[in-house]
Amino acid sequence: MSRWAERPAGGRPRAERAEIASRPHHGGMTPALLVGLPLAGRDVLVTGGGPAAAAHVAALRQVQARVRVVAPHVCEDLRDLVAEHGATVRLDEREPTPVDLDGVWLVVAADDSARDRSAVQGWAEARRTWCVVSDDPAAAQIHDADGLLDRGEVDLRRPPGTLGSVTLVGGGPGAAELITVAGRRALAEADVIVTDRLGPRSVLAHVRPGVEVIDVGKTPGHHPVPQHEINRILVEQAQLGRRVIRLKGGDPFLLGRGGEEVLACQEAAVPVDVIPGISSAFAVPALAGIPVTQREVVAAVHVTSGHEPLAEAALACVRDASATLVVLMGVGNLGHIVEQLRSAGANPATPVAIVERGSTPAQRLTRATLADVVAVAAEVRVRAPAVIVIGAVAAS
Repeated sequence: MSRWAERPAGGRPRAERAEIASRPHHGGMTPALLVGLPLAGRDVLVTGGGPAAAAHVAALRQVQARVRVVAPHVCEDLRDLVAEHGATVRLDEREPTPVDLDGVWLVVAADDSARDRSAVQGWAEARRTWCVVSDDPAAAQIHDADGLLDRGEVDLRRPPGTLGSVTLVGGGPGAAELITVAGRRALAEADVIVTDRLGPRSVLAHVRPGVEVIDVGKTPGHHPVPQHEINRILVEQAQLGRRVIRLKGGDPFLLGRGGEEVLACQEAAVPVDVIPGISSAFAVPALAGIPVTQREVVAAVHVTSGHEPLAEAALACVRDASATLVVLMGVGNLGHIVEQLRSAGANPATPVAIVERGSTPAQRLTRATLADVVAVAAEVRVRAPAVIVIGAVAAS
């Protein structure tokens, strides 16, 4: 079966017909039917361990199916789903066999190899079990609210020898429906998509057949593909004449290293452009009911990374209550961030809000004060990705 995890760049997820009939809104999920079958509480088998399989598992959990994943190697997104959903998503890290299909209502063949997918489909047909194969070209559509991409408005034809290009796409804070129409159109035209954990991975389940998805990892404290290697991949793929989409979380130019990737393309004379995205710095607090500015409360906002020591401007905006401080990628350094603010003279009673997994069904809001936020976050086990909001607007 597929050796997805052994490759330096991930597998090739395909579109599939198992699309959610009633899509989730930003903060919750409406139970729906998958491929016309009521799957709530029923057993579904997913084979394959790459990003495509992870997207399918997430969709199946949204319709409350019981999922078992069988694959010898799995990506980090899939491990997170297993950890998050416990008994309702089980994982067997081994090669699938025909007996894995016994007793299941539906099979999703999301293996990286077409031969492996075909084998799973054959096992399902022998048992007269419904099977969704993730390279079904009839389902390979990216849908948007206006149906623009389904009306044939994307032209994929290019003359032979055409120079490739790179487009940086801001994917928004996480929910698939918060990526822009321009971003969806770019994904529909892609030959190669380079993505990481912070991009909206659910959109990858709906790219057209034949698109190569290169997973460059990037989890907190773990960067298996360093930035200079990501730059090389973008340039190399474009030089092969391909349309390359760099799918990034939030906005590419807000703490997203988008500037570095643009410079790398320009230095290699590769055409490059940017499609902005909705920044999690503003969207995630908004979805949690927190305005980062508010009349007669605060009229400015300062955004910073939690990976570096806070600059004097960041310290001053909390100490003087002159602006809201929004910290991205700060969960791991929360204690150090609080220590810096307290040492700079910030009021211990300053409100703090932490919004985890913003815009997804798993969004969670934790409120505390500067004095006790570290203890509260530890008690409720706050995890990345999260946005930290510090200032008066964070009060309940």
